[in-house]
Amino acid sequence: MRRQGRQSRRQKVKRKGREWIRLFALSVVALAATLSYAVRPPQMQRRAKGHLSPELNKLTAAVNHPSLATQQVQVIVQFKQRPTQRHHLKIASFGGRHLQGLESVRAGVYNVPLSALAKLADDPDVAYVSPNRPVTAASDYAEATVGADVAQSYGWDGNGIGVAIIDSGISDHPDLHDPATGLSRVVYSQSFVPDTDASDGYGHGTHVAGIVAGNGRISNHAIYGVAPRVNLINLKVLDSSGSGQDSYVIAAIQTAIDLKNTYNIRVINMSLGRRVYESFTQDPLDQAVESAWRAGIVVVAAAGNWGRDNSLGTRGYGMIGVPGNDPYVITVGAMNTRGTSGKSDDAITTFSSKGPTLLDHIVKPDLVAPGNRISSLLARGSTLDKQFHANEVYPPSYGASPLSARNYFVLSGTSMATPVVTGAVALLLEQDPTLSPDTIKARLMKTADKTFPTQSFVLDLSTMNFVTEQYDLFTVGAGYLNITAALGNSDVAAGAALSPVAVQNGDGSVSVRTDLSTVFGNSVIWGNSVIWGNSVIWGNSVIWGDSVLSGNSVIWGNSVIWGDTTLAGNSVIWGNSVIWGSTVDAATALSVDGAGDDDTE
Repeated sequence: MRRQGRQSRRQKVKRKGREWIRLFALSVVALAATLSYAVRPPQMQRRAKGHLSPELNKLTAAVNHPSLATQQVQVIVQFKQRPTQRHHLKIASFGGRHLQGLESVRAGVYNVPLSALAKLADDPDVAYVSPNRPVTAASDYAEATVGADVAQSYGWDGNGIGVAIIDSGISDHPDLHDPATGLSRVVYSQSFVPDTDASDGYGHGTHVAGIVAGNGRISNHAIYGVAPRVNLINLKVLDSSGSGQDSYVIAAIQTAIDLKNTYNIRVINMSLGRRVYESFTQDPLDQAVESAWRAGIVVVAAAGNWGRDNSLGTRGYGMIGVPGNDPYVITVGAMNTRGTSGKSDDAITTFSSKGPTLLDHIVKPDLVAPGNRISSLLARGSTLDKQFHANEVYPPSYGASPLSARNYFVLSGTSMATPVVTGAVALLLEQDPTLSPDTIKARLMKTADKTFPTQSFVLDLSTMNFVTEQYDLFTVGAGYLNITAALGNSDVAAGAALSPVAVQNGDGSVSVRTDLSTVFGNSVIWGNSVIWGNSVIWGNSVIWGDSVLSGNSVIWGNSVIWGDTTLAGNSVIWGNSVIWGSTVDAATALSVDGAGDDDTE
């Protein structure tokens, strides 16, 4: 009996040990599932093993246990050169399986056992390995506020420009048809979500498409888009729940590049994203948007909707998502028009994510545009329509019969602000097709309105407390989109319009520094005109260059943003979320846009 008791105790200890290892691995996965932005600071990242992302680096701790070593994880492997069959065979020798090629970032998607992670980290052919992370949707008077109505009265409507909408698909809608021919202006559709067609089961992509390209046919031009004659390229990467994966998005970007000349694709709209895990120089999604930039395509991305996130004590600062964290793209935050066409009463939305970006400290967003309670096209029967049925626009509000079919829908988020800027880009390209992505970005930032209040106060109905919003460059960027001013500008960028980097000085102040080879390398560009207006920041400093920011913003001295301390072990990181199944899912789904508008602003 004593022997059996000892054996029983040994078995219990053994089971407890296995369970501890399993829970440890799950906790690492939960890092990505609950607080993916809490990545290690740069100095810790440099100590990561080989070329593994932070999550995968920690998962290697589970390899020593036999029952875990064979567990599969789906990863994106970026190689130092374009992968060939030799690379696929090598990973196969590690027990991996090639699933998909991602040529634009010299990468492939693979299922590999945990035991292969260490081998991949040490492989000289490998540049970086990261999970195939989920992405989600980064979820009126908008056109009049930014001057789109004036631009259209001058004849600029985006005619001939192709805009790729990488989103949840686009459902057929009368406002997306050419009124002369009756043909749909959605000229190409493809789904990258397995086992789905390219229609919009979620309801997000159709709404985004309408903000860019709706012609107001059903609403008697009461609800219309910024560039109502552009052609749309529908690249579906989000399913009916608003979720997708990095690999879907990267493949869609590659398709847009491949089809650029066929459909004159000059702009990509990305009203989606996820949290930051690593530097933009390593992130495969950031590398994909840079490949589009190199191909001459303007990429417009949402800042994200984590402006209310104070879980790390940053009040929404440092919460810009991917790919909005990339310095080559145009990143857009959201304003509330307060239901008027003038800008004097407008305010920043509380949900709009603020910069600087984690790890790289890029100054973001680049500019802001209307994004609160925006009316656009309805995908009837979609998930969002069912979930927020009351958001359907009442037909009499635009002069139609109460018995008319519902065709429009209201959503809020930086997802809605992003296509406003995308439409503006299309108008600039229609006016001058020779413009480069850098000139367009610089013109939009230079001509953006820079008159803001110092602060605004918003009642948060969930807590019944007032929220104070600061109008600094990490909140509103270079200013508020002004389409007519941008169309009236003729300056040409002489270099890359990379967003600059914020640097914390020894005394706790913050400077903005740039590469002198870029458009924004000097504090002033194109003569005496500055990108940043003095009202955007505290004091009279000119921002481009090494000017010092001052003030009492929560970001000054915050170690979470500047990476002065490791967050490992913090209970906020691990959370309570557990993801486990036939594969180790080291990925995170993001909050959906449109879930929380700022009605009280």
